[in-house]
Amino acid sequence: IRRTMQSYDIPELTEPALRNLAQHFAFALKPGDVLALEGDLGAGKTTFARALIETLAGKAGMEIPSPTFTLVQSYHPPRFEVAHFDLYRLSAPEELHELGLEHALKTGIAVIEWPERAGDLLPAERFTLRLSESGSEETRNATLSATPALAPRLERLIELRDFVIEYGWDVAEFSYLQGDASPRRYARLAHDDGRNAVLMDSPKQPDGPPVRDGLPYSRIAHLAEDVRAFVAVGRALRDAGFSAPDFYASDLAHGLLLIEDLGDAVFGSEVKRGEVPGFLWRAGVDTLVALRAEIDRIDLEMH
Repeated sequence: IRRTMQSYDIPELTEPALRNLAQHFAFALKPGDVLALEGDLGAGKTTFARALIETLAGKAGMEIPSPTFTLVQSYHPPRFEVAHFDLYRLSAPEELHELGLEHALKTGIAVIEWPERAGDLLPAERFTLRLSESGSEETRNATLSATPALAPRLERLIELRDFVIEYGWDVAEFSYLQGDASPRRYARLAHDDGRNAVLMDSPKQPDGPPVRDGLPYSRIAHLAEDVRAFVAVGRALRDAGFSAPDFYASDLAHGLLLIEDLGDAVFGSEVKRGEVPGFLWRAGVDTLVALRAEIDRIDLEMH
């Protein structure tokens, strides 16, 4: 990847690689975002948009018609709504008001093909993906850019891509995974060789303002400020014989981890699914008792 200020060039993307880039973008987007797709006819804009919407919806192969004639198609994935605009047939930029762009950005994101036809009415803050010919009919060149307020998020997206590429997971199917209430984000990666992993995206969190005795809340509550604590606890649990995710790869400085995927059978979901609560409660209590015994053993060794 060749980098310039606030933009990134990714050369010679095959169609699978373009779809993979769309999956990464789907992970990075938030409600209120605008993604402008630039490029000539046949450059791959609609291919990218479809892959992004499929990823957000969690339904590969779902029917996603081109909005060439309707100008806009709306979708309602679990995370947020998606409005897919195609402005090729827009007669004048003012017509954009009638298509509901402002409303779309209140409830979700907007993916806009032929954004140049919106003129000055295109939202000022936006991500842009430009696709162009690469000299081969089988590949396309891509340029990713962002306006200054969004540039840090684009930088994070590139760090994430660099990380999965470095460790051989760039060809993996990439899907958002619902996490907890922390600032961390998760994605499930399914490699074409059958391997699975979970990506943890957890950039270092700065201390907030002092709230008591000159200390920020994170220090008072002993919150983990980066992934080092997560890695240390996970390794300690595994060394003690407990079931905890293994670590496949890590970038501690950037807060990125590839960890073992233990599946979706978490305690709460199994109870909701009608599993026998007694078995689960016993397993949970046994684990807590074993953890207490391990802590006591460590305390004895330290004293």
